[in-house]
Amino acid sequence: MFVAPDPGRTRLRNSARAVIGVAAAVALAELCGLSLTASITGGLAALLALFTVLDPKVSAQRLTTALLPVAGFPVLALATGLHTLPVARDAAFLAVVLAGVYARRWGPRGHALGVFGFMMFFVTQFLHAVPAQLPELFAAVGLALLAAGAVRFVLWPIERRTPPPPVPPGLPGTGLARPTTRQAFQATAACAFALVIGQYLSQDRWYWAVGTTWWIFVNTTSRGETLVRGFRRVLGTVVGIAAGLLIAVPLHGAPLPTAVLVAVCVFGIFYTAAPSYSWMMFFVTVMAGLLYGLLGVLHPGLLLLRFQETAIGALGAALAVVLILPVTTHAVNSAWIQRALRSVHAATAEATARLAGSPTADPAPHAAELEVLLARVRMALAPLVHPLSPFRGRKERAGQVIALLDDCAREVRGLAAVAADPDASHDARLAAACWRVEAAVEALTAAEEKDGHRHTAEPGTVPLATATEPALAHLYGLEQALAELAGPLRSSRPSPLVDA
Repeated sequence: MFVAPDPGRTRLRNSARAVIGVAAAVALAELCGLSLTASITGGLAALLALFTVLDPKVSAQRLTTALLPVAGFPVLALATGLHTLPVARDAAFLAVVLAGVYARRWGPRGHALGVFGFMMFFVTQFLHAVPAQLPELFAAVGLALLAAGAVRFVLWPIERRTPPPPVPPGLPGTGLARPTTRQAFQATAACAFALVIGQYLSQDRWYWAVGTTWWIFVNTTSRGETLVRGFRRVLGTVVGIAAGLLIAVPLHGAPLPTAVLVAVCVFGIFYTAAPSYSWMMFFVTVMAGLLYGLLGVLHPGLLLLRFQETAIGALGAALAVVLILPVTTHAVNSAWIQRALRSVHAATAEATARLAGSPTADPAPHAAELEVLLARVRMALAPLVHPLSPFRGRKERAGQVIALLDDCAREVRGLAAVAADPDASHDARLAAACWRVEAAVEALTAAEEKDGHRHTAEPGTVPLATATEPALAHLYGLEQALAELAGPLRSSRPSPLVDA
């Protein structure tokens, strides 16, 4: 996880920026004399603003950040106002879940607003906020968004690479056939189950079960993805609880070391989110324990309850995706793999144009996008490569797909590095090699031809011995990897794209 590829050190920079943004938000709240409850709310709001706003353009990021209070403030008012009305509060929480998940159909902005709205309801339960605290909660969230915006857009602007949407483009469907609509009903039903069983376990900390269910559904589409994410969330939580017993409990809420460790956890959440969901949940769990220590309510029994509520939330998510309007993995896997392959082609074409002398061509954004897409492919294929999967043939072919796409990403990174060298010169053979890469991608992404035969990718025609130029060597490696992908992707046997 800590040695996962990080082109341009984007994850490292985003993680460091998140620590600064969250620290600035909490500092502002403290300087303004707000309560500890408000400071924690502000810190969470800043973290969410930096974590969930993923629009591809900076101008769109600014607008989404500015719209977060529109989603968050009414939810804060609703949640605190219903604090003493459990039945109405629970119904409102489920309505927020339904609306928040359904909003994902509108892309990154809808996704960010939905997550922010849900978490504003969640944080009022976490902190037991009451109506009298609402003005300072509004103030804390407003200050936090200003601080996060200043860090993100003024102090340390980092170009955002286009992220993949929660649902891959090209999946058909309207009404209940639309994946986001199905998932909205799945998540609401799962959260209802988690809420009821969670309250049976604890009338004070039931919201952890609902929060677990919600976050399992974030950035997943198929039932396979959701089941694997639930397993990884439980695993990360268990390890985080063990660490909390060794770290958070002995601190007894001491402010300075707790603040330092919370900063470490914020960094860890951002740095591990893409390559490892289990590690991200480890840091989330440790941070939650530290915050409970600050609030003076942390004890080993509370951490045990945290595990129980997490298990209930994961069970609710599993039952929902299996029993309620299930979305199979076949179309989802195919869509993500095809998008990754097209990103390979785009990066190759840009690198070739750059080496040919084009001052505007830049393969780096496509190389970074490919890394994000590969993380999404791994998530989609995770059910098939999981150690407990009984389908050995599918597991083997899915593993081959992941390994060969990783080879493509490695060659693309190398090609982008060569293209960035101002002393690199254009070789006439690059155009031919780039054309062969394009043809291989088209062969892998094309549908069946009218005569019923599929395209097949042919191995590259540049002999390895002659590919001595770095750019040509990387293109040759791409050709070979794409040619080998034809086997697992176009096998006549059940493919890794077929739902188990």
